[in-house]
Amino acid sequence: MNRNDLLSSIRTLSLSHDAAAFAHIAAGTHASDLVDALDALDTDTCLGVLMLLPPPVRADLFAHFPPARQDHLLAAMLPAAKVQVFEHMPSDDRADLYNHLGERARRSLLPALAKMERDDILAMAAYPEGTAGAVATSDYAWVRPEMQVADAMAHLRATALDKETVNIVFVLDPDNALRGTVSLRDLVLADAATPVRAIMHADPVRADAGLPDLQAAELIRRYDLLALPVTHASGRMLGIVTVDDAMDIEKAQDATQLARFGGTVSAHGNDLDVRTTPLKQMFRVRVFWLAILTGFGILTSTFVAAQEELLSQVIVLAAFIAPIVDMGGNTGSQSATLVIRSMALGEVKPGWRDVWFVIRRELPVAAALGISIAVLEAILAWFSKGVGMDVLLVVGSSMLVCTALGGVIGALLPFAARRIGADPATLSSPMITSVMDLLGVFIYFGFAYLFLGDLLLAA
Repeated sequence: MNRNDLLSSIRTLSLSHDAAAFAHIAAGTHASDLVDALDALDTDTCLGVLMLLPPPVRADLFAHFPPARQDHLLAAMLPAAKVQVFEHMPSDDRADLYNHLGERARRSLLPALAKMERDDILAMAAYPEGTAGAVATSDYAWVRPEMQVADAMAHLRATALDKETVNIVFVLDPDNALRGTVSLRDLVLADAATPVRAIMHADPVRADAGLPDLQAAELIRRYDLLALPVTHASGRMLGIVTVDDAMDIEKAQDATQLARFGGTVSAHGNDLDVRTTPLKQMFRVRVFWLAILTGFGILTSTFVAAQEELLSQVIVLAAFIAPIVDMGGNTGSQSATLVIRSMALGEVKPGWRDVWFVIRRELPVAAALGISIAVLEAILAWFSKGVGMDVLLVVGSSMLVCTALGGVIGALLPFAARRIGADPATLSSPMITSVMDLLGVFIYFGFAYLFLGDLLLAA
């Protein structure tokens, strides 16, 4: 069923209130596709359709909605329906939702929950946003090391129905300290009388609850894990971060870096969203960055204005200011993007060894780019404006140096940001361009005085 047919069916069901028909559609449709169709409805209609489903299915769908839509749906729910959502949601999604609630909503919700759910929410919600503890889920499968394989399999059949994954089973001692992991495959293939400790992998890769979530995602990618155990400082098991959680974390990180590199992130680190960010906040964040860049522009224009005497003698020089200074910024942005990408993938580190490696790689490329663009600019200037050789020397030399220097500076700036403890992605593309604009006019007019200074003396 395509999206339009699905949406049409849901709209019809919202009028007929046919719970059995909607349950049949929900059972045969992926949750993401169903939520995509439901999200096109207004809040009251969407909630009315959701209430046709059993509480576990409703909670699973609810977890797939964007946070802003979740807030609207919760505000429209009756208290009993809110409790059902929290009782049946996966623990990590439940903790995230709880953190979005206001203080008053939290106080009214917690007493209505069973002690197990209440304790789990408070434990998961205690960790700051952006840490492994905040994204971990307590819905994991576990066994004891002294269990025989037959007993472990029976335990899993009885307890693992609602777990995030059973492909990897975590071996815990009576104090819930992590002792090892065992794959479901190994359990299935082992002799029934074999103790779990004999086939488990001791001392598995793990993450401390306070570890940044992006580093937890990197551990999952590096060691090709399906689930990463998250432990307290004492070694007790808190939960797991699954591979799909890691994908969501890295997707969010990519979006944040894109926003920063584009200069559309607030001073508090919150990304702008074209759908949900208030217009006032969108204006305030963007005007902040543009005001800073305007300051660079004023410095650049002030320097150019000071060259009035030279420009009056060779007015054609003014025609080449924009393409020359822009090329330095463009090349710098290209180089910075390549280095930031390599840092994100773990291919380069902020040590001197990788700095020199990048410089050795970038210098010949930047020089070749500079020569190629300089020759092209000189040829186009000759045919389009018929300028003399002295002006061509100024234009060609400036284009060569600006292009090559922009490439090198753009490659080095991410390392400089890491050295001072900043995120390299905060080096927004507009900022790099503005810095290179300022350097570009110094370079351009430096060559102009070098090759055309005799005109000023003659004047």
